[in-house]
Amino acid sequence: MADQIKVAIVGSGGWGTAAALLWAKKSDHHTSLWVPRLDAFRELQAKRENLKYLAGVPIPVNIALEHENLTCLKEAHWWVIATPAAFLDATLTQLRQKGIPCPPKILSLVKGMDPVTGERPSTLLARWAIHDRIVVLSGPSHAEEVARGLPASLVAASTHPELAKEIQTEMGNPRFRIYTSADQIGVECAGVHKNVIGIAAGICAGLGLGDNAVSALLTRGLAEMARWGVFQGGQAETFMGLAGMGDLITTCFSPHGRNRKVGLMLASGNSIEQIQKEMQKVAEGVNSARILHQKAIESGVPLPITEAVFRVIYEGVKPQIAVEQLLQRTLRSETDFANSTDFANSKE
Repeated sequence: MADQIKVAIVGSGGWGTAAALLWAKKSDHHTSLWVPRLDAFRELQAKRENLKYLAGVPIPVNIALEHENLTCLKEAHWWVIATPAAFLDATLTQLRQKGIPCPPKILSLVKGMDPVTGERPSTLLARWAIHDRIVVLSGPSHAEEVARGLPASLVAASTHPELAKEIQTEMGNPRFRIYTSADQIGVECAGVHKNVIGIAAGICAGLGLGDNAVSALLTRGLAEMARWGVFQGGQAETFMGLAGMGDLITTCFSPHGRNRKVGLMLASGNSIEQIQKEMQKVAEGVNSARILHQKAIESGVPLPITEAVFRVIYEGVKPQIAVEQLLQRTLRSETDFANSTDFANSKE
């Protein structure tokens, strides 16, 4: 039908599949799930089920599965980007080489940073598409629950308010509530940083440090997230909302949390190489810890929890030692740096 909204999901992991299910709920949407890998495409086509990421959730026939046929990408009104951050640049390069034109509107579900440049996904997407008609969607939303229709609330952020409202109405439904925001930087920074804190929470849980310790970690982790996000140009209140506190809670406590699982395995003595070999899913916090650690050094913004996670993952520091070092830091006021953007001139 000529008046249908055509949506192409780029990426067929858990979130990509869940996003396709959400868009396909409305009869005036034509939803396509573009699967980059041929083997994954053949399995999805044969089973109509994402056995690797969303076992037990059928993919309805009104979702078109595509691999070689790129018409769905060329004609789409919206692209929904659901690839891991580490693969985003390569995916866009692949599409450019195939001669796919830039889509008019882009929705990003990516919660990470480019592993080489450290760019936020929206920045990379804007440079590739040569426009900024981009919406970032983030918040507490494990694909395993969203795909099964369990209630969730997220925030859609864009510098174009009309696009955020369009996502709110076109993708949202009574069990998938979407709020809008103009703070794209803050929402994206929160989605990146909370994964690092999630690894720290897994370490605390794995070491048996108790609920008090984990609660303190989340609270100070949220302050760290806001400190960095405001320095980047985000708004402090964003970190008190769904993209910040909401997503942080889910990441740190949910059994679905990939980053929490990394922390649990680190606490058990596994190396990051062993963990990544065993896990089938990408834990964005591993790369994000490295990138944020380097950016903190360059900017002078104190990110002590991120530094501790970095040292455990990349320098082989024992999790118990990293925790003790955090506990021995100099005491200070709880609200230091809470409202200032002049972090670069202040050192702890």
